Amino acid sequence: MNRKHLGITALIFILALLLAACSTKETTQPTPENNQNENTTETDPKDNEEVKLDPLKFSISMRTLATAYVESHPDINEDKWVKSLEEMTNTDMTIRLIPHREYVERMTLMLASGDIPDVVQASGGVLGPELAGAVEAGVFMPLDDLLKEHGQNLLKVIPQEAWDQVTYDGKIYAIPDYLANRSRRGTAIRMDLLEQTGLGIPKTTDEYLDVLRAFKQLGVENPFQGRESFKYADTFFGAFDAFPYQWEYYNGEVVPKFMAGDKIKDALEYHRVLYQEGLIHQEFLTTPQPEYRSNIIAGKAGMWSMNAEEVLAWESEIQQNVPEARVAIIPSPVGPDGHGGHYLYNSVIRSFLINSKTKVDVERLIQYFDWQVSDEAEMFFTYGVEGETYTLDANGNVNYEIPEDSNGLNEQRYRSYWLWLVKDATYTKGILELTEDGQELIRIFDDILANEGRDSIHYDPPIEALQSNPDIRPGSDIPSSVWMSGAARIILGQEPIEYHDKIVEEWLNKGGRQAIEESTKRYNENNGVQKPN
Repeated sequence: MNRKHLGITALIFILALLLAACSTKETTQPTPENNQNENTTETDPKDNEEVKLDPLKFSISMRTLATAYVESHPDINEDKWVKSLEEMTNTDMTIRLIPHREYVERMTLMLASGDIPDVVQASGGVLGPELAGAVEAGVFMPLDDLLKEHGQNLLKVIPQEAWDQVTYDGKIYAIPDYLANRSRRGTAIRMDLLEQTGLGIPKTTDEYLDVLRAFKQLGVENPFQGRESFKYADTFFGAFDAFPYQWEYYNGEVVPKFMAGDKIKDALEYHRVLYQEGLIHQEFLTTPQPEYRSNIIAGKAGMWSMNAEEVLAWESEIQQNVPEARVAIIPSPVGPDGHGGHYLYNSVIRSFLINSKTKVDVERLIQYFDWQVSDEAEMFFTYGVEGETYTLDANGNVNYEIPEDSNGLNEQRYRSYWLWLVKDATYTKGILELTEDGQELIRIFDDILANEGRDSIHYDPPIEALQSNPDIRPGSDIPSSVWMSGAARIILGQEPIEYHDKIVEEWLNKGGRQAIEESTKRYNENNGVQKPN
C-alpha cells in the first residue's frame, strides 16, 4: 500500500471514529425518562466545568411512626424541611405516608397492587410480615455492587450486625437505619415526687412497690402509667424476664417466655397487686398511645416507660403544666436474678429497599443515602439550616436554641429522627451535647441502659406457623391476643393465677405446638435464627 492509500485509509478510520463518537453521544443523551433522576453535578470533559444536573426524582413510602409532626401535617411533601433537604441534595422526593397503626395491612395492599414506589421503608429486616415475601419474589434489587461503588461511607459507618439483618441469601437488600445501643427504653420517674416521699431510688420490685404506694398516698392519679397491650408499659415483666412476646430456649425447646417456668405467674401476680391497689392506671387495658402520653404530660403519672432519648423533651412539656416537675431515667427494677430492663431492639429499626423495576438512576440514589451519614447531613438534621435555626461562631461552635414548647420539640424530633433516614438512632448526640442535662443523658445511655435489657431469640424469616395464626402471633413488643385477653382476666381478678395454664393450652391448640416445633427445629439447624449474646 502506497502513502496515498495509507492517507485515505487513515482519513476514513478517523472519520469512522468521529461518527462512532457522535453516534454514542446521541444514544446516551438523557431522555425524559432516564434523565429525571440526575441530581448532582458532573464534569463536562470539553471545558472541565461542572454542570448542574436535574433534580433526582424518586418516590418513597414511609411509616408515620406516630410522629406527631408528620401525622398532623397537611402535606408532608410541602414541608419546609423536606424542601430544604431537596435543595441541599438536588432531589425531588414524593413521600407516601403509611399510617403507623395500619402499617402491615397498608404495606401488603401496596405491594399487591404493584404500584410500588422507588424506595420502600420496611420495619427492620427484609423478611418481615409487612413485605409479604416481596424480597424472596425479586421485587427489590440486591445492593452489594452499588454500595461498593457508591456507598462506601455507608459501609464504613453502619455496623456489620445491622448489615447482617438486611441480608438475604447472601446479598444485601436494604440500607439500614441502625442502633448502636439496642437498649433505648428506660424507666422514667418524677424525681420531685420521689423526693416528697422521702424514699431513695428503688432497685428491686419490692422497693418499686414501696415507691408506687407512696405516690398513691401523695395523691398521684396514676403512680405507674399503663398502656394497652403493655406496649411501653411492660417494665415489670422485664424484672421477671417474662416478656410474653419473647422466646427462649427452655428444657430442650424454643418456647415463649410465658411457658419457661413459672416466672410469668410471678409477673402476673405483681401486676394484679398493682391493679388491686390502684397503683397502675385502672383503664390500662384500653389506654391508647395519645392518652398515655397526655396523662404523663398533664402531670398525672409518677412513673412510666419511654424512649429514654425523649425524656428531656417530655420533661419540658410536663413543666408547662407542673412547673416543679423533674424527670429522670433510673435503673429499671431488677427481679430474682438481679437483672431487669426493657426489651432489646433489633440492630435495625428501619430499612430502605429499592424497587427492582425503578426507572430512577440507582447510582445517584445510593449516593443520596450515602450522603445521609456525612457531616453535612448530621448538621442539617440535627440543627436545621445555618443562619435560620443555628449559627457558628469563629471557632466553629454551634449556637442552637433547643425548643421549649411542644410544637418546637415535635418539629426537632421529626427532623432529627423521622426525616433523617440513616444514622445511629440511639440518640441525637448533637442535641444532647449542648446541655448538662443532655450530657447526663448520654451517661445514662452508656452506664445504665447499656447494661440492662432482656434479649430474645429472633427468627428471620418469621416462624410460618405464627404467620398463619394471628391470634397466637405476638408483635415485636406486644403479646398475642390469646395471651393478652387471658392475662387481663387474671390481673383484673376475674381468674386465679392458675388460669394461666388454660391460656397456654389455648395458645398451643391454636397452632402454638406447631410454632414450637418449627422454632426448635430451626434453632437446632441454625436456620435464620438470631440467638441472644
